[in-house]
Amino acid sequence: MSEELKNIVRSKYNDIANQSKDQNISSCCGSTSCCDNMDYTIMSDDYSALEGYNTDADLGLGCGLPTEFANISKGDTVVDLGSGAGNDAFVVRSIVGDDGMVLGIDFAGAMLTKAKSNARKLGFKNVKFIKGDIENMPLEDEQADVIISNCVLNLVPDKAKAFSEMFRVIKPGGHFCISDIVLEGTLPSELMQAAEMYAGCVSGAVQKDDYLKIIENAGFNMVLVKKEKEIILPDDILLNYLSVKGLQAYKSNSTGIFSITVVGHKQ
Repeated sequence: MSEELKNIVRSKYNDIANQSKDQNISSCCGSTSCCDNMDYTIMSDDYSALEGYNTDADLGLGCGLPTEFANISKGDTVVDLGSGAGNDAFVVRSIVGDDGMVLGIDFAGAMLTKAKSNARKLGFKNVKFIKGDIENMPLEDEQADVIISNCVLNLVPDKAKAFSEMFRVIKPGGHFCISDIVLEGTLPSELMQAAEMYAGCVSGAVQKDDYLKIIENAGFNMVLVKKEKEIILPDDILLNYLSVKGLQAYKSNSTGIFSITVVGHKQ
């Protein structure tokens, strides 16, 4: 089942890589042969005011601004997990400067192609994009000063393995800052079973308390949620999976979908 879910996510994001941000807003994959009914930009934040922002790299796929609380310094080595077309990586590059290094990891070939093309256009020699699985990163031990990620870890089937890998790759004294989707309460079974919602970052999410526990169990300390916002899914999306009665029940209970930006440190 784990590999099946990875294949679903890889396929969806390979499709999305070939669309613009505007196309991702107007439909799930920007074509008349739309593969599902999820708007992948619905959780994203505005990057346009950030130094290093590149419009070609912004597909609107994030759910926060992880660099906002990442405390990245000039000269740092920063790893971006699920780097997509390079949106966060290029913002990081503006902070680390010529003396730093930015490594983006993604397992979607089309995303890597787009990110590498964007890096070439920008002339960056210290921003590299690598094909890899977050559960088994192609990186050395204690290589990163900082790890960032934006709306990606919720898509990883084995989150404990992913955070364990993060702990391995971060240097002693280093830290991570990630924006991600978590739940409070239980989603209706129809949403949990929908592959499209998994690739859209919702049904792959876990309970907030469980998520934070996974991080602590991986060995991180000083784990803090720095920012939190509720995600409101439009009725027209939910009605692709729920009946009208089911939608009313869903909206009347205490279930919540949240974007959190969380930091954790490695001693």
